[in-house]
Amino acid sequence: MKHSINTPNRYFSVLATLLLAMVSLTVMAQDNEPAPDEPPVAEPKQFVSEHSGTFNGARIDYRVNAGETYLNNAEGEPTASIFSFDYIAEEDENRPVTFFWNGGPGSSSNWLHMGGYGPKRIVVPSEAEHPGAAPYTLKDAPETILDVTDMVFVDPVGTGFSRAIGQGKKEDFWGLTEDAESMAAFIAEWLTNNNRWNSPVFLLGESFGTTRAAAVAKVLLDDYLINVNGIVFVSQALDYQGSTPYVDDNIISYITYIPTMAATAWYHGKVDNTGDFESFIAESREFATQELLPALFQGNLLSDDERARLVSELQRFTGLSKTYIEQVDLRINAFRFAKELRRDEGVAVGLLDSRYTKDERDDVAARPQDDAARAISPAYKASLMHYMRNELGIDWNRRYLNPSDPELSGKWRWSPLPEGRSWEPHYVNTAPDLASVLRSNPALKVMVGSGYYDLVTPFFDAEYTLNRHGIARDDIIYRYYHGGHMMYVHEPSRKALLDDTRQFIRAQLETMSFQ
Repeated sequence: MKHSINTPNRYFSVLATLLLAMVSLTVMAQDNEPAPDEPPVAEPKQFVSEHSGTFNGARIDYRVNAGETYLNNAEGEPTASIFSFDYIAEEDENRPVTFFWNGGPGSSSNWLHMGGYGPKRIVVPSEAEHPGAAPYTLKDAPETILDVTDMVFVDPVGTGFSRAIGQGKKEDFWGLTEDAESMAAFIAEWLTNNNRWNSPVFLLGESFGTTRAAAVAKVLLDDYLINVNGIVFVSQALDYQGSTPYVDDNIISYITYIPTMAATAWYHGKVDNTGDFESFIAESREFATQELLPALFQGNLLSDDERARLVSELQRFTGLSKTYIEQVDLRINAFRFAKELRRDEGVAVGLLDSRYTKDERDDVAARPQDDAARAISPAYKASLMHYMRNELGIDWNRRYLNPSDPELSGKWRWSPLPEGRSWEPHYVNTAPDLASVLRSNPALKVMVGSGYYDLVTPFFDAEYTLNRHGIARDDIIYRYYHGGHMMYVHEPSRKALLDDTRQFIRAQLETMSFQ
């Protein structure tokens, strides 16, 4: 009886076992099946147009190749699409080529392209007035340097039309080291694709783009055996200690910003500006290094008489009240200075360009809520979008990221070491990379263009940085302009910057010529 009663249970048990086995075999078979193929990566997009213009008095026909260059991994699979605007004046495989990029990190090349060096330029008020709303004016830029070099304006991954593609992830390109490696890889690929390996190569970066340029020059030499012929820094930012005013115990920033604050106070009439501007700035340099720096080093050992004298001198150079200087303990935060200088009038001065002003609602805040100098941003964006569609024939449904990918800033890796390696945080600094390249290539020189009214990358910090790190004095050429971070907004400065760059390139070509 027991046997007959248990028979159905045994039957179902066996059946269940068979069903489980069939399911397991099915799953195993599915696991062993190849994954569906990913959609193939399309061919690089290219937009080619023919143009003609007069540059530095010479009539030049030129071609614009606006398009993608693919970077590949070790297996030859595409990982990134780097979009660039290439201005090619002649079919000459030995003609110089200059690679341009802006900073951020996370900025497209819009600024240098449409305001500084491109053959067309956006027109905004030269004397720091608000540019208003559209329509904006786009003009020929006959002063640009197309007569001496081809120009390639580069957008890093996550900016402009540049994207991670195929086997790449955007985070693979968002970091101090990763960025330099990808830009060096782009240059090597571009030289190959365009048969330009025998062309003199120049690098020109602005702001973080100078951080990048120093690192890229070293990667090019170490990994690709490419010597660059010259580097141009626009608003230098290699060693960030001297341009980081918001860290309270950073004594260096209280020194490097003094001359820029002096220039700003002079411009706004907050100090005695009846004398010679250059002499006043020279005095501010001398005061900062010879008097203020030793005093800050002494701290609470400073005598009352010496402290009182320094307060008076700081007032003479910055235009701030003695009461305020006492309250901040001789340590003037440059970003707070932008709010304090004209606080009694209810306006803040700009950070990127301290000539600009903005009437902010909160008149008691410690620092500006916004940067008055960003007033020019809509004009630059509109001009580029109009220029791409109407003159370069770029009719593409891909979004031009300006501003950048919204995830870029939060995911950016500043550590120079690979993931998993221990790293004691310190100020970003690619000056040692530059020093290494300069020692390896004795003919290499660097031109440094700085705006007097730049409260983001102060001109005295450029001097402080590049006069150290084992860099020879004769390797650096300093140029100064009466503008801000984007000094080319100021029309006389734009023309001077272009002329200085042209002379620098010509001088480097003569130095390196063996013919």
